[in-house]
Formats: sequence, C-alpha cells, structure tokens
Amino acid sequence: MSRLRVIPTYRHGRERLYVCSTDGRNIAWYDREAARVNLLSEDHREDVLDALGPFLTGQVAVGPPPVPTPAELARLSLHPDDDLAPNRPGEALLVALERDPGPAHRLRPDPRRRALEAEQSVGEVLDRLDGAGWHALHSVPLPGGDRVHHLLIGPGGLFALHAVHARKQKVTVDGPLLTLGRRDPLPLPRDVRAVAARASYALTAEVRPVLCLLAPASVNVAAPPRGVRIVTDTDLPELARQGGVLKPADVEALHAMARDRTTWARV
Repeated sequence: MSRLRVIPTYRHGRERLYVCSTDGRNIAWYDREAARVNLLSEDHREDVLDALGPFLTGQVAVGPPPVPTPAELARLSLHPDDDLAPNRPGEALLVALERDPGPAHRLRPDPRRRALEAEQSVGEVLDRLDGAGWHALHSVPLPGGDRVHHLLIGPGGLFALHAVHARKQKVTVDGPLLTLGRRDPLPLPRDVRAVAARASYALTAEVRPVLCLLAPASVNVAAPPRGVRIVTDTDLPELARQGGVLKPADVEALHAMARDRTTWARV
C-alpha cells in the first residue's frame, strides 16, 4: 500500500494522527498522549509506520486498538446531540443569556449572571476532581424545565449539587428554607432534594442532594434540612476524599448512562 495520508485531528484537547488509504478509509491512528499506534489490520503495519515515521517520538506501542469497555461502547454509540458530557457549567444560563442578554443598563444586576457565576465557579472545582476518579456533568436537563446544576459521580457515590450565589452574604438555613441576607426565605433545600430524587429514579441509584454556597460571609444552620448536605465551594474537594461506595466499573457505567440525554426524558 502506498501514498497513505496522515491527517491530524483534535478532540477534547487530545491530538490524534489518523492514517488513511487513498480511498479515504482509516486504517490506523497514532495517539500521542498514549504513545500508541492502533492498527485496524496487521497487514498494513509497515506502510503505516513508514507514513507515521516523521511524527513518531520516543518508544511507541504498536498493535490493534484496545477492546472498549461496555461503558466506552455506550459512549461511542451516543449521538452528539444526546451527549451531555460537553455541557459547560451553567450551560442553560449561557444559552439563555445569549438569546436574551437583557438591557445594557439596569439599576440592579441581572440575577441570571449571579447564578451563572455560582454554577461556573462550582463547576470548575468539580471538573478538577476528574483525576481522582470522579466525573462531573453540568446543567443536566429534566422534563418540565428543571435541571441538575451539577451531577458528580465517583467512588464516594452520586451527588446532585445546586449552586447558590451567596458572595459576602449571611446565609441562614432553617429546615426546608434558606435565607440569603435580608431576602425572603427560599425552599432551596426542598427543591434540591426533589431534583436528587428524580435523578435517583433515572439512574436507579441513590443520588444525594447537596446545596453548595459560593463564598458566603457566614452560614448559620438553625435547623438542618432533612437529607440535604450544606457545603461551601471551598468544601467541595472533601467530596473527592470519600470512597467505598462505588467500584471504578460502576462509576464508568453510571457516567455513561447519565451523560445520555434520553436517560432523563421520563423522570
């Protein structure tokens, strides 16, 4: 085989070099990060290595692609429109603000922008837990207009997190009600518990509700809310230190299920 083409691609921040035949078929690819050349047929080994010669660095493994796990197969079968993994923190708010940014000048800040700041700040912290065996999904849509701000899946179990902008405000939690400064109480503990219950139904696994407060001045828990954990954004790394609930294979399987939009269609 001659005149093979090498085509670089970038996906999720990773570079791959695909080797294509003259009719456009992929016959191999080189994963730089994994230092591996994956061959779809051993018959083309020498031609592929000749084509990739200028691009190979250091020692590389050469052989057939690794067999995908069931979770990887499930991810590969997802239509891009149904894959929630690319959702950015605050995705729904970002889309809403792009469609309707609101007036340029207003007496009070748009509350959507404060909510977006909370979701983005919390989401950034959760995304950094990925290396510890955790996966975070953001802005998971639910029927009826509700959504899970953040779904965290890892060795310590599953958590539905609701981000609350509380910067420099006194927060009071009294059972099912949460009060920010001098505002009227809101039933946020009850709401996040209901969302977690819907997530549990969709995933057929326990999902624990968490209210995450962004940068509050103080937090006073007059009466703990039933079944809801109250944390601040600085407490989030503590979640990654929990374990003993899910095995790695279970984490991957639940993540593959949760990132599929159709999983949430009937909850």
